Amino acid sequence: MMRAEALSRAKAVFALFDADGNGYLESEDFDLMAGRVVLAASDAGEAEKDALRDAFRQWWEFLLGELDANRDGRISLEEFTAGVLTPERFRDALGAFAGTLAALGDPDGDGLVERPLFEALMTAIGFEHANIHALFDAFGPTDEDRITTGTWINGIKEFYSPDHADIPGDHLVGDPVS
Repeated sequence: MMRAEALSRAKAVFALFDADGNGYLESEDFDLMAGRVVLAASDAGEAEKDALRDAFRQWWEFLLGELDANRDGRISLEEFTAGVLTPERFRDALGAFAGTLAALGDPDGDGLVERPLFEALMTAIGFEHANIHALFDAFGPTDEDRITTGTWINGIKEFYSPDHADIPGDHLVGDPVS
């Protein structure tokens, strides 16, 4: 059963993915978002940036293939919410996307993501600053204000799960927290 929190998360993600605000997810939205995220990752190497662009492209192609019920080349909110929260359909594609994003947040390869870069990447995706900080705090950062890439990857996967509530990712949904 899909929890109300999961539906709220799906609607929030749809709004972020709809980068041009036209009410549909289209290839151009993922190109725009990838470009913003790559710009925010100024310390990442070109290979990591290319990998992220590819991950956004692959994520779009996967979503289109899985969710475009009427085959019009775009995804409506109704199509998105009807299918995106089905973990068994999205596990592999989501895991690959999450891993690529987390790797971009770890340019030195030590397995840790520092708050400023996490904030820059999440802001580039479209989340609110206060919500990003609340999420980072919920992930339980180290004394050096870092989280593991594994924590971030797991948080992304959990965000898309329809049966989870009271998760760190819930900080990203709704009005900015204070």
